[in-house]
Amino acid sequence: MPSFKNNFSLARVSLSLMLLLFVSVAAVGAFTQEVSSLPLVYSVENTGANNPAPVFPTFEQLPIIRPLTDPFRFADGTRDTSFANWERRRNEIKAAIEKYEIGPKPDCSDCAINATYTPPAPGTKGRLTVTVTRNGKTLTLTSGVFIPSGMGSGPFPALIAMTFFSFGSGANTGSLPSSVFTSRPIATVDFVHNQITSLSFGVVNHSSDPFYQLYPELCAGTCNGNVSNSGQYAAWSWGVSRLIDGMDIATRQAVNPLPIDMKHLAVTGCSYAGKMALFAGAFDERVALTIPQESGGGGAPAWRVTHEIEAYGASEDIQRTSYDWFAGQMKQFAGDNGYKLPTDHHELMAMVAPRALLETGNTDFYWLSNRSNYITARATQQIYNTFGIGDRFGFYIDGRHGHCATLPAEAPAIAAFVDKFLLGDTAANTDVEVTPYPTLDYSRWTAWWGNKDPKFPNNWTPGDGSAVMSMTRPLDINAGATVLAGYALSMPDGHPAATVSLAGGNVQTDVSCPDGSSYTLTIPLPDQPYSIPADDGSWLPSPNQNSKLVYQGSTTASTCAGGVAKSAYFSALGVSAGTGNPPAAPGFSATEKVNPLNVRFHYTSAGENGAGGSWSPTVTIYYQP
Repeated sequence: MPSFKNNFSLARVSLSLMLLLFVSVAAVGAFTQEVSSLPLVYSVENTGANNPAPVFPTFEQLPIIRPLTDPFRFADGTRDTSFANWERRRNEIKAAIEKYEIGPKPDCSDCAINATYTPPAPGTKGRLTVTVTRNGKTLTLTSGVFIPSGMGSGPFPALIAMTFFSFGSGANTGSLPSSVFTSRPIATVDFVHNQITSLSFGVVNHSSDPFYQLYPELCAGTCNGNVSNSGQYAAWSWGVSRLIDGMDIATRQAVNPLPIDMKHLAVTGCSYAGKMALFAGAFDERVALTIPQESGGGGAPAWRVTHEIEAYGASEDIQRTSYDWFAGQMKQFAGDNGYKLPTDHHELMAMVAPRALLETGNTDFYWLSNRSNYITARATQQIYNTFGIGDRFGFYIDGRHGHCATLPAEAPAIAAFVDKFLLGDTAANTDVEVTPYPTLDYSRWTAWWGNKDPKFPNNWTPGDGSAVMSMTRPLDINAGATVLAGYALSMPDGHPAATVSLAGGNVQTDVSCPDGSSYTLTIPLPDQPYSIPADDGSWLPSPNQNSKLVYQGSTTASTCAGGVAKSAYFSALGVSAGTGNPPAAPGFSATEKVNPLNVRFHYTSAGENGAGGSWSPTVTIYYQP
């Protein structure tokens, strides 16, 4: 039984990365090999379809939640961690993601669906043809079907791979190791996504795509100038569900039925198709195993975590994703407005529960926001553990390989999930939690779950010169008011002369208005160096809180009269070196990195001029050696 401990290939991974790799198989609160009575899969697309969608507040009225949203908190404010009520909560999450991120996934109750399967001739794949008719329009899906030979007559579990084309005569395993599947009695079925709506990189008009011909009331991209209300991930998820409908029909055809075991289906894809696979698995409960590879922002990583901890522009976020893939209404959550999202992608992944999910990352590609991926995976793990099914969720975040590739060490982890959830091997060890971030503080994002006050228990100081700090200080902020903010620095006695520079810094505060609306006010701070003389332990640029020198930034509030802020947040994350690249410098860089840096910040209104305010608690910033 594999342990998945230090499971990178010695020939491919540097010593430094091996030392960072941390896999906990038996840690408290981690996965357990559980025998659970909870279903592994369902026979219908959505068992909770009869649950009404909640009435969501307007964007302005949505509350600001900086940590990860509580997955067990219902829209009516009640909280329930029981699995008995999970399907209702799952459908609330589904409704929120549809409303705010991807647009509706239609249920096809008004469609006519037909399917025909043609078995393979020698040296070819079989062919599955599915037609979906609605509103007098017909969409056709044509999928290659690989049936294993010499392994019995089936029915076989099947892997549905997100793909551009249906080609070749062999198994289509996407970007997963083919050896895992070809050595086992597993079929593959192609999902040709462009037969639903065409992948594009750049906003285009999709109104002539087959899905949008069936649903002209929906719009992705520009749609002849109309505002987008649909994202392609809703359309592609719909397409996978219609493919599964067709597969089910074809298994019952009188002659040469499709030899697929409909209780053991998996979906997979990588990168943009990793997001596609994740949405497909989350939105269709007939999928027993979901394997999204390196899905990046909009997939496994939570939007708000990426925004909170990554330098602006370095990783895929709400500003920099595709608004063909996502619906136009998600744009309103760009930047600091991301904290208003009522759900996030730990809940998207949790929609798969109680079914199995294995997701991956790749640290060689900063664009994928791997730290956010890890934090979000740990939150998802906590949800699975709450239901006593921790062995049904795993994450594998490694590096030193190409995008949408795997090292040999990853194959046993994938094989374990395949063996357990497609082939029914209950002894397979699916305790998979591979990460290069053994000390990253993920628990701060979920510590508030079960309480009604969404706040972090501590500051974010990962040891790389970046920081996110907070302080509690009520402040009245009216429209037209000037708000000041700034910081001071010091180093411990005994240090040599040093220059310390801030990059990508700001102070934020969340303002509540009398009408129940809220907004985030951001005070930008200039990129600025300070010279600290040797052995000088004083605060710079001034120890005096009332000094203008320690109010480096200001802005004017413009939203409401009678606004009240309770807390403020200082962020120093650095400046992006270009999309997909690590920051050119951390939030704080120093010419002398042996000694740490002490930082404190404050904010006030111009009318107070610093009087009556207070400094935040001091936070110590460390640098990686």
